[in-house]
Amino acid sequence: MHGLTIPVVLVLVAGAARAQTPPCDALSPDLQPLKKEVFSSLHPYDGCDESFERCLEKKPPHPVVIRQANDLCRLIEAGKSRKEIERALEKRAQSMLPALKPASIAADPATLAGDPGAPVQAVVYACARCPFCHVIVPGLYKQVTTGALRGRVRLYLRPFPLKDHPGSTEGGLALLAGAHLGRFWPLTLLLYERFDTFDPKLLPQWAADAGLDRAAFEKETADPKTRDALVASKQEGIRNQVLATPTLFIDGRRYVYDNTLEAMVDVLQEAYESKAANPGVE
Repeated sequence: MHGLTIPVVLVLVAGAARAQTPPCDALSPDLQPLKKEVFSSLHPYDGCDESFERCLEKKPPHPVVIRQANDLCRLIEAGKSRKEIERALEKRAQSMLPALKPASIAADPATLAGDPGAPVQAVVYACARCPFCHVIVPGLYKQVTTGALRGRVRLYLRPFPLKDHPGSTEGGLALLAGAHLGRFWPLTLLLYERFDTFDPKLLPQWAADAGLDRAAFEKETADPKTRDALVASKQEGIRNQVLATPTLFIDGRRYVYDNTLEAMVDVLQEAYESKAANPGVE
């Protein structure tokens, strides 16, 4: 990794008022003073050791610096203050810089989505009845299988049922049964697709709709070993400081940045680009 300085922000070429990134150059004139202040005072946490302004003047700028700069301009466009922008970039840095001790996660190959040889590992702790997971999990699946993260990120899911979500235990057991029977993602995506009509009594039929043998599914969900596995997954998440869902881990680092699909995909792209630029560095 390059540049472990935590302050983070973007670049403005003096006089020309161009940042060498289209999203930043597209900012309206009234936002240019804030952009200039941010770019001249903050530093990337990776890719370059100088201010964003100086780092973007390099030919060519490091791709990770460009990605961070674009994100800062997104925050500026969204109306964030200088202090809010700095804090946001600190959180992004916490999600990206190498962890002193990566989280211990039992990534189950049965829940794998994407290329198993992809260099970046993403693990998402998710509840079957979480409304945010209902959006994030299918979105990540699409990105790693057919989207921008294909061949770059491999995704695993760890069930993390939440007590305040009715049906979360039954949903978690269903996810694990799907994994044990070799149809994890078809069933997981179907449960999220039918999120608004969820009823535990419908799960055997939904399992059949997802291509599972109904009797085998019912046997698997009733097996005490499946419940033990669900408890173990929840306890693992608690040990890894999972407090809510979805919680994403990138190569063992807990993601603490913006909890939107757009931001997660952008940070995962950065993780890939950083690895590509620094082969052999974890």
